Amino acid sequence: MSAAPAIPVIDLGPWLAGERGALERAAEQLRIALTEIGFYYIVNHGVPPDAITAAYREAARFHGLPLERKMAVRIDRHNVGYLPMRGDTLRTSTVQTVTRANYNEAFFVARDLPADHPDVLADRRFRSANRWPSDLPGFRDTIVAYCDRLERLVQSMMPIYAAALGLPASYFDIPFHDCQYKLRMTHYPHQEVSADDEFGIAPHTDTSFLTLVAPNEVSGLAFRTRAGDWIDAPPVPNAFVVNGGQLLLRWTNDQFLATPHRAINRSGGERYALAFFCDSTIDWPIAAVPTTVGPDRPPKYPTTYYTDYMIQYQRRTYDLLAAESSQAAE
Repeated sequence: MSAAPAIPVIDLGPWLAGERGALERAAEQLRIALTEIGFYYIVNHGVPPDAITAAYREAARFHGLPLERKMAVRIDRHNVGYLPMRGDTLRTSTVQTVTRANYNEAFFVARDLPADHPDVLADRRFRSANRWPSDLPGFRDTIVAYCDRLERLVQSMMPIYAAALGLPASYFDIPFHDCQYKLRMTHYPHQEVSADDEFGIAPHTDTSFLTLVAPNEVSGLAFRTRAGDWIDAPPVPNAFVVNGGQLLLRWTNDQFLATPHRAINRSGGERYALAFFCDSTIDWPIAAVPTTVGPDRPPKYPTTYYTDYMIQYQRRTYDLLAAESSQAAE
């Protein structure tokens, strides 16, 4: 493990306050971060520390439930609900051959659509109602409020992404108006030093346009540099860690990076993590933006859609769902 280089810290305060020139400054910092390193911190982001603390508290409450209560809301084909310990194996990793299941458990929440929403009634893929645990007062309200705050934060960052790509500041406003998101509330038990290929979560890149990882006092997250070195992401008080994923590569024609990362909990105690994965609205075609293509830079990826991409990812990753599909076919 190498010592951490200077991880960029982008102060969103001036931009959110409407200061003159703040957009251009933040966009230049973002462009450097996502072309040279692939991850960065944000501070003065407007999410109150109490809201973050409350979300962590609810994550710990859920994971403290008996297994049978958690399995009552186990993950479904829409990728919402409880993923049990060692329930996924990151076979989709492009940075390591992964054969061992991840040593974590997680609970996934999407946009909280009402039961009578047309997409819910139609059982549209990845547009379902959430699977909330029963008899856990305050859990749903706290987590929905946290997701609402992070959605607003992502939308406030979209003009910075647009400007960093040489696009009009409003370019992503419509694509990210009713964005797809998932909050993953993960519990990593302490791991003793064991096999080299056993992780809390194995080396991988996210699928998302961007991922917000909540401030965390318990270390364990590490990123791989472009040179191939693994570095710890040291905690920065009240700072979110931000990185891009595979769909960001498609939006930017590989101009911005999707950063490989992993997590191992060696703290001696429990570690919880809150990762918010965000993408455009479900019907928006995902293709390279105009400033990243040209006569000498053809698109590297075909146009795709969130649903098609995530179906393939889910099939290869979630062991529990794969086992159920196999049993249903027999």
